[in-house]
Amino acid sequence: MGGKTSNKAAYFDKLKALLEEYKSIFIVTVDNVSSQQMHEIRQSLRGEGVVLMGKNTMVRRAIKGFIADFPEYERLLPHVKGNVGFVFTNGDLKETRDKILSNRVAAPARAGAIAPGDVFVPAGNTGMEPGKTSFFQALGVPTKIARGTIEITTDLKLVEAGNKVGASEATLLNMLNISPFTYGMGVSQIYDNGQTFHADVLDIEESQLLKAFSSCVATIATVSLAINYPTLPSVMHSIVNSYKKVLAVAVETDYDWEEIAELKDRIQNPDKYASSGPAPAAATGGDEPKASEPTKAESEKEESEDEDMGFGLFD
Repeated sequence: MGGKTSNKAAYFDKLKALLEEYKSIFIVTVDNVSSQQMHEIRQSLRGEGVVLMGKNTMVRRAIKGFIADFPEYERLLPHVKGNVGFVFTNGDLKETRDKILSNRVAAPARAGAIAPGDVFVPAGNTGMEPGKTSFFQALGVPTKIARGTIEITTDLKLVEAGNKVGASEATLLNMLNISPFTYGMGVSQIYDNGQTFHADVLDIEESQLLKAFSSCVATIATVSLAINYPTLPSVMHSIVNSYKKVLAVAVETDYDWEEIAELKDRIQNPDKYASSGPAPAAATGGDEPKASEPTKAESEKEESEDEDMGFGLFD
């Protein structure tokens, strides 16, 4: 008993020290992760992060003991379930996430396993003898006999993502030497500075954030202007709209000030400012004759005048 108690106390102290030292925590899933993979992941994170595993009941008990001093750690409790562990880091979250997910190994299909993705059997020659044709037919795999061997005629989706792999499907995939699954650490949640969020948040670009923020600001301004309720996003629009109204009143009355003197003068004397406008664009159509080139009728007239010098033959 004393040994177990001391081990728990040491684990609690280590977890508390890591929580105090690191500001970010990856809650990782470790289903089907081998000890060799865990070793390689620890090596890849050396100097940037620390991997800590433990029983969920012990982890929850330890965190509950820290909540009095660190209430923000309560956000971790709902995610401590299943086969999970922790990766503590102070480094770049996206780079750390990529290192965690990069170590994956191919694995054969096992009966009863949940398919993480769609599994396809590609078309082609299997090299198997015709006696196994019935096995393919039982699974609905289209085949034909070519050169004394079984050939799959078209690609076939054998297992859909999220479904369990049946014994027959697993046997067929192993017969074809297809290892459709890859196993490694997964990231279920990220804790950073008191907040928890999904790992997909790291893939959001800055331009997307700015676009979403601008859209929200525009919506707030629109609603505020519609109900005449001033808010920070709508103040600028209210000032501009009010100034437009003041300009409209000033244009229709004799009231003016220095900034709108030129505007009123332009309205009252448009001819005075006509020369300052943009010059009309010259016509450059290809069908119109150029001014410097004589027309066909003028050319013919000039040629006839050149021939008789303006006099008739019997004049």
